[in-house]
Amino acid sequence: MKTALTERLGCQYPIVQTAMGWVADPALVAATANAGGFGFLAGAVMTLEEIEAGILEIKRLTDKPFGVNFHMYVPHAEQIIDLCIEHKVRAVSYSRSPSSAAVKRLKDAGVLCMPTVGALKHAVKAVEFGADIVVVQGGEGGGHTGSVATSILLKQVCQAVDVPVVAAGGFSRGSDLIAALAQGACGIAMGTRFLLTQESPVPEVTKAEYLKAPPEQIITSTKLDGLPQRMILNPLLARLEKASGLQMLLLAIKNGLAFTKLTGVSLFGMLRSAIAMQKNTDLTLGQTMMAANAPMMIQEAMVKGHPQDGILPSGQVAGLIDELPTVQALIERLMTEADQTLTRLNALNSPE
Repeated sequence: MKTALTERLGCQYPIVQTAMGWVADPALVAATANAGGFGFLAGAVMTLEEIEAGILEIKRLTDKPFGVNFHMYVPHAEQIIDLCIEHKVRAVSYSRSPSSAAVKRLKDAGVLCMPTVGALKHAVKAVEFGADIVVVQGGEGGGHTGSVATSILLKQVCQAVDVPVVAAGGFSRGSDLIAALAQGACGIAMGTRFLLTQESPVPEVTKAEYLKAPPEQIITSTKLDGLPQRMILNPLLARLEKASGLQMLLLAIKNGLAFTKLTGVSLFGMLRSAIAMQKNTDLTLGQTMMAANAPMMIQEAMVKGHPQDGILPSGQVAGLIDELPTVQALIERLMTEADQTLTRLNALNSPE
């Protein structure tokens, strides 16, 4: 299937595996690439050394193109860009605080810039900063998300920008791909669906929590960092919903210290980046200071295998998923379903 997305990214199918923190490791990215999709390495929760090692491992496992995700506001963003350019990464993804200078460096080196946004104004701003492709995630999506449904946001952004648009939030089947293409997208991006595959490194006990979660229990909360995030309502999130502002700030300090140790960035460097990010966005300083809450609490469930003691970011589509296929089987099934959907729709125009 050829679209503007496959032509620019060099993948076989217009299907993107998103850069879920602690989940999108080299094995998952390579499996996605080998199956014909396009995957992003979750560099936002890695040190520079881990990012480079991850890139090299993906290259060992596949000769297909792939991408790297990172935050442009971190102190070592320039070094991450150096790595992406040096190793000829096909694309990078990012969200908050895009830097026009950084985007220009990447574009000049032939690296595609593919940010994820959750609102129309952010999509327009991303393109103004030089984005080559924009991923729009509607409110159904997992993790940080907006308040507008994918079906509405997609139409808004497709009308407002002149670059290819990828739809995310609520997708898991081949018919979803056809629906997104019909509304103007050049492909779809999925996180939760790839999280629930055999190649996903998430512990089985954590995957089990996703498989049994009904859609109505996958809620949006602003507790972690003041920004809307969609997560499964587990016992920890229920407790956090009742926590005071002071309790959340103390938690942010604890998680911030842990995050600086994890990424190898100094506390001063993180604070400086938080202040810079706050100046360049509509976030409050408190929100930027709490930014480490989500990744450190997600780690508890996604890496350590304690789903009841960590956060479970999830799209509502998890409520429709009940099995764990291989990535290869998943993408093959998606494309078969897409073909079947097209055949069924074309039959509606048959004179018979």
